[in-house]
Amino acid sequence: MAGTTINKTILYPVMTEDAISLIESENKLVFVVDLKAGKSSIRQSIEELYKVKVEKVNVSITNKGLKKAYIKLAPEFKASDVAIKLGIF
Repeated sequence: MAGTTINKTILYPVMTEDAISLIESENKLVFVVDLKAGKSSIRQSIEELYKVKVEKVNVSITNKGLKKAYIKLAPEFKASDVAIKLGIF
């Protein structure tokens, strides 16, 4: 049951130039998430999916009605490593 919750929470990674610069400069990943997802469920989903420790989650809703989650990883984990697994880099 946890697997279905994860898939419904995290929709897909954002692969824009801005998102890539956040990976390099601030150790952050950007995902489009479900509008109903809360910060704690986003954190739990990312930690379970990618086996990393999340330091902070910020969310914003775009003009197009999408909810973006900005995931700052703990210093011992590299966002670039996760991005490589996702095929962003």
